[in-house]
Amino acid sequence: MPDWIGNFQNPDFALEFPRYARAFAERYPWIQVYTPINEMHICAVFSALYGWWNEQMTSDRAFVTALKHIVKANILAMREILEVRPNALFVQSESSEYYHAENPAAIGPAEINNARRFLSLDLNYGRRVDSGMYEYLMDNGMTREEYHFFLQNNLRHHCIMGNDYYPTNEHYVSADGMTHASGEIFGYAVITHQYYDRYRLPVMHTETNLLEGPNGDEAVHWLRKQWANVLRVRNSGVPVIGFTWYSLTDQVDWDIALREERGTVNPLGLFDLDRNIRPVGEAYRKLIRDWGAVLPTKSMCLHVPILMPDETCCAEANAAARTDGSDAARTGAGSFASTETTE
Repeated sequence: MPDWIGNFQNPDFALEFPRYARAFAERYPWIQVYTPINEMHICAVFSALYGWWNEQMTSDRAFVTALKHIVKANILAMREILEVRPNALFVQSESSEYYHAENPAAIGPAEINNARRFLSLDLNYGRRVDSGMYEYLMDNGMTREEYHFFLQNNLRHHCIMGNDYYPTNEHYVSADGMTHASGEIFGYAVITHQYYDRYRLPVMHTETNLLEGPNGDEAVHWLRKQWANVLRVRNSGVPVIGFTWYSLTDQVDWDIALREERGTVNPLGLFDLDRNIRPVGEAYRKLIRDWGAVLPTKSMCLHVPILMPDETCCAEANAAARTDGSDAARTGAGSFASTETTE
């Protein structure tokens, strides 16, 4: 967050960020696919519930305040981008979570967490929340007018639902509501089905990684497991359009969630910081080579309506889009082919 904005408690963020998004779209008009705000749920949780990022607060009221400003900023940013690029598509990357009750006394707290995990996408996609979450939002500072804003500004027909999954995405919940990591129990396929059943949008596996580890092949095994989960979801009838290993290069201080500047290099990338390819990078390249020719012919539908950058046709494509009002709905919200994408 810029120092002059402060943090997500500031309502000005929801007004200033869309202006930045529009300026970006005007500066780079050939870009068609956007993620305005990545992992909105995580931004709000880490900043206002866990006290790790930005405002470093730890209350439900701070969380709701951060969440409503973040999601509003995302929606308004989409609107601004669409005015510049009417056929823009939005891959809304979000952490796919699940909370497991440790014992019968923890069932209630687990259910609250499992309802709260959907709030960012419920608001972003204009879906009415359940009665318990409605009371939670109202009790913690959201007004009826603010809630109605999300119901009345539904841009889901321009969206692809991104699901991020790491071993840390599943949690144990104790009777007092405290949580700790459970590791992989259900896995990507089961949890992604929960999100797809709720929103019924095309899906992309937008983030995953694992440390290379002492044996040198731990990340390769995780890559293969995630790819198997993607195929399982896809073969069950869900329109899955892509898969991402995050990130292209190693991360720094990922192990402490970027809470401090220690300079620790975490071997998570397809390449190290000297741009030497890692074993997982070789495996990812092989995965693309082996599956690239097969998946388009097996696709449930035709294609993602993407226009690739081109020096001669960019302006014409934008003009045509403005003329016919094309968007993800009109060009086929279900017209998506499986592709392999890296960041």
